[in-house]
Amino acid sequence: MSKKKRRDIPRFGQPIIETHCHLDYLEADELVETLQQSSQVGVDRFITIAVSESNQDQVRALADAHAAVYCTQGVHPHDASHFCDRVEQQVREGCEHPKVVAVGEIGLDYFYENASVQTQWACFEAQLTIAAETRKPVVIHTREAESDTQAILSNYRSATRSPGVLHSFSSAIELAEFALSKNWYLGFNGMVTFKNAEQVRRAVVATPLDRILLETDSPYLTPEPYRGRKNRPYYLPFIAEKIAELKEVSVQELLAQCHANSEELFFS
Repeated sequence: MSKKKRRDIPRFGQPIIETHCHLDYLEADELVETLQQSSQVGVDRFITIAVSESNQDQVRALADAHAAVYCTQGVHPHDASHFCDRVEQQVREGCEHPKVVAVGEIGLDYFYENASVQTQWACFEAQLTIAAETRKPVVIHTREAESDTQAILSNYRSATRSPGVLHSFSSAIELAEFALSKNWYLGFNGMVTFKNAEQVRRAVVATPLDRILLETDSPYLTPEPYRGRKNRPYYLPFIAEKIAELKEVSVQELLAQCHANSEELFFS
């Protein structure tokens, strides 16, 4: 079987905000190269995501070191069993940093069962409270926990105009419809280019342009035609291209709207 031909990364002359990546997973030389190459294809800001007690400080340090890098504070459901009063206070205090733009990534994940359902719920709800009190939007992770995620978010009252984003969206259309009805954003990444990701593409089609955010979740979920390599923010143009095709708009229109959406949620 012949391999799919890889082509140059397109440049569309529009700025792009990378709303979800994990820059702290990169070595120092990789980081510099990644930021430079991403800038060359239009990425003007990066949000690097906290996931555990151990990387809260790391992502803030990256944001301090690079003008274009911002970050979040939060504990992923995989690490919910490590969430305690001390870690809760760490997240709360971290949110005072001027380059922290959201609480995340937080949520529920029943696929790996790294923590009990009860523990995940407690961790999730505590961090939603932090977000409301600090007036930060939230970055939500949900996997095989759609009904419980919806139940928790139904009771969430954000202190911001837009409560947050369901990132790496791959859930059923019912959760998309619920989120959109509550003024949430949906984050789409390289999965939209995957052969067997029709559910993701249906969600894209159902999502208004003014509710879409672009992300890579790098180093994971590399889009075609570079699937198999480590993902990087400079592959965002491929994701934008596919979403524009699905939405039947120009890439320039899509990028302009997604940039405005990202500004509205994270930087307004």
